[in-house]
Amino acid sequence: NQRYPAVPASTGDEALFQPPNPDVLCNSEIKFEAFRDFTASVGAIGFATGHYARVKHDEKGVHLLKGADGNKDQSYFLCLLSQKQLEKAIFPIGHMTKPEVRALAESKGIPVAKKKDSTGICFIGERKFRDFLKQYIPACPGEMRTLSGEYIGQHFGLMYYTLGQRRGLDIGGRGTGERWFVVKKDLENNILYVEQGADSPALYSWALETNSFNFINRPDSDEFECMAKFRYRQPDQKVSVKILPSGGVHIDFHEKQRAVTEGQYAVLYSGDECLGGGVVDRVIF
Repeated sequence: NQRYPAVPASTGDEALFQPPNPDVLCNSEIKFEAFRDFTASVGAIGFATGHYARVKHDEKGVHLLKGADGNKDQSYFLCLLSQKQLEKAIFPIGHMTKPEVRALAESKGIPVAKKKDSTGICFIGERKFRDFLKQYIPACPGEMRTLSGEYIGQHFGLMYYTLGQRRGLDIGGRGTGERWFVVKKDLENNILYVEQGADSPALYSWALETNSFNFINRPDSDEFECMAKFRYRQPDQKVSVKILPSGGVHIDFHEKQRAVTEGQYAVLYSGDECLGGGVVDRVIF
């Protein structure tokens, strides 16, 4: 999708790299768009998917709610959906936990009842994403430096790294002995900046802005407080939001946030309701 650049998302655990939350785009651009069109073409009353999420209908339209299983909730990945895409969506397991789903499947004799949870991203699967990206994007190695300018070594190509990444840097035996982390990418000069220590101030920010934002249900006020996630597995964070005239949003964090990265999704919540989401375009330190 040419609307969104391939900015890697950090796993923090291994040298695997992928575009940030491709499932968000897969849902909004492919799955739910195609499902909605097909449902209308055959006159069906709705379509069902296996997402751990729920919907509620009232006089204001459709509301997207978190799944009952907090460990499997997938509302984050549905943040770009529209009212039209959600109005006939049915989430039959959204009110269940994963163990309950497995138990039900086993009771019905479904062979995959005990199948291991899948990981990886749609259409690509589980693989080393550095090798995958090499097939499509020419790597451009460059310098790796600290913020003070000290030369540390060479990086493989900025596309392979993201803010907060600590694995796959191939740095060892330097400085204090603490882990090294990616803290900045200089695209113009092809320099990757790294610092030692998980609590480096360079990793923390206080606000962000998006150029556009998809509200599934727009709040009544242009300024409000709510909760937000900037990564799928992140606990909800308290924020103050201002809707901008451009259609984007400015989000102030009540507590500084670690490794918020341009290209990730900022997703807003009011209680269990997902208000919508947008791509992070600017991080404010």
